[in-house]
Amino acid sequence: MCGIAGFCNFTADYLLQENYWHDCLVRMRESIAHRGKDNVGEYLNKHVGFGHTRLSIRDVSHGKQPIIRRVGDAKYVIIYNGEIYNTDELLPELKRAGYHFETTTDTEVILYAYIHYGIDFVDRLNGIYAFAIWDDREKMLLLYRDRLGVKPLFYTIKDNTIIFGSEIKALFCHPQIKPEIDINSLREIFGIGPARTPGNGVFREIKELLPGHYIRFTVNGLSDTLYWDLESREHTDSFQETVEKVSYLVRDAIIRQMVSDVPVCSFLSGGVDSSIVTAVASDYLRADGSFLNTFSFDFKENDIYYQANAFQPERDRPFVDIMRKKYELDRHTYLECDEAMLAELLDDAVRAKDLPGMTDIDASLMYFCSLVKLHNKVALTGECADEIFGGYPWFYRDELTWADIFPWSRDISARTMLLDDSFAAELRLEEYIKQRYNETLQQVPYLEDEEPAEKRRREITYLNIKWFMQTLLDRMDRASMFNSLEARVPFADHRIMEYVFNVPWEMKYRNGVAKSLLREACRDLLPAELLNRKKSPYPKTYHPGYEKLLKERLSEIISNKNSPIQPMIDIKKVQAFLKEPAVYGKPWFGQLMAGPQLMAYLIQINYWLEKYSPAFIS
Repeated sequence: MCGIAGFCNFTADYLLQENYWHDCLVRMRESIAHRGKDNVGEYLNKHVGFGHTRLSIRDVSHGKQPIIRRVGDAKYVIIYNGEIYNTDELLPELKRAGYHFETTTDTEVILYAYIHYGIDFVDRLNGIYAFAIWDDREKMLLLYRDRLGVKPLFYTIKDNTIIFGSEIKALFCHPQIKPEIDINSLREIFGIGPARTPGNGVFREIKELLPGHYIRFTVNGLSDTLYWDLESREHTDSFQETVEKVSYLVRDAIIRQMVSDVPVCSFLSGGVDSSIVTAVASDYLRADGSFLNTFSFDFKENDIYYQANAFQPERDRPFVDIMRKKYELDRHTYLECDEAMLAELLDDAVRAKDLPGMTDIDASLMYFCSLVKLHNKVALTGECADEIFGGYPWFYRDELTWADIFPWSRDISARTMLLDDSFAAELRLEEYIKQRYNETLQQVPYLEDEEPAEKRRREITYLNIKWFMQTLLDRMDRASMFNSLEARVPFADHRIMEYVFNVPWEMKYRNGVAKSLLREACRDLLPAELLNRKKSPYPKTYHPGYEKLLKERLSEIISNKNSPIQPMIDIKKVQAFLKEPAVYGKPWFGQLMAGPQLMAYLIQINYWLEKYSPAFIS
């Protein structure tokens, strides 16, 4: 993985001030240097500038970017962040067509594939990616993003200049761009956050290239093209045929994502999804005489303070131990985070994301990734299975399924109860959230004459993939790449998504068992204890010391009249909230964010306003 950044303006001549604009590129890629410190590079011509920072995974010794290639009298330049998992299928045809490869990187494959097949070549790629191509012959800048949005890419247009980067912070290093917010920015923070409306960068006029889209920027302006989206098709396979197809797709995706010139490890939570990934990866490496490093995460003294609840009915470690024994995972490491480190990393989590996020859930993952990076550069994760196979309670609990709102964030009162009344009235959050929800429902590709229950499950699945899954993918990317660790997500293979999206709910939830289709497809891989385990989300701390630290910091914020969040909150309400014990069992976002996370979120908002000092534009 890598970081990319750049700019383009067809009325400018950057070579007239070459040193100035080169230094700008350096600042932009240095702002995202954490995404890869193995190599750096810049490219600058009359109308375009590219900057790149590299995490070397394939062809470690070569492959410095930008990569520049000439075909005839035409010149092409690429900067790329991602991994392509089907290069072995693309290479032979490109070589037969006469293209000479100087490296074994997938970057070069992408560039020659564009040259050979044209602008729609991206349909041929299987992978996760965000990249920019400069076509000097056509005088055209192209920006592409993978189908499911695993890799980020932000951009803005200012005075005929397009400025882009893997992270928002890179855009702020361009002299024309400063942090600005407006009322909709605050609606995103207080009403939608820690999620974001698809394509919305929260900062004013900052956009995120949507998954499955590419941008073409020429002298005539910008065009945004959708090249992939979920489609509804009638599912005609029997249950057994469906099981066999899912079994093949899941295993193939995992094996494809083992491609690397450096060792690959896995995150092993003891849940169904990560255990499937670990099982396939371990068997694959063992067949070649290699062994898989595995890592599990928890919090210090959770064995003392853990409280079983509907969302986290049991701890993970016993199930990790079962997987260790079955697959002889002798290279397993248990990682733990304490409450002090968790509180300390809340600020880093904001800097990583450029926005407030999932608070300690982000911070802990960042900490764990920093420890994993001491051993490995590449990790496989079990993310994204729940969104498509129906693992969350809002897929099967009627009161959640049929709620006419985002099911992971139903209770808006938890978001507004601490806000200043006049500020809350100005935000009109309920109206804003409903609008965003309805906009997404209008995009759902229905089948004709679908039964109401099946139609609603299709809506829930679509909402999850377009919204909730994006939040988790964004979290995983920032937490891992902040530590120069590449996290791969085999379940985010577009072939799995395309197929399972159209599988009827009765096949996904047989006999009242969540994700029964996935369990059946991978029955041979998992011990019975894991095969039948109820979903347990990512772990969080139950240590009272963490809550104490949050209360202390939030108290300092509300007592400081210079705290930028003060005009937005009701001090008396916050003081009363701090006196009451936090309620762990009533999440206000997802399954994990409850009372302590609400405190942490306010802390992150305040830090974000301090750190970025965005100008408010009314």
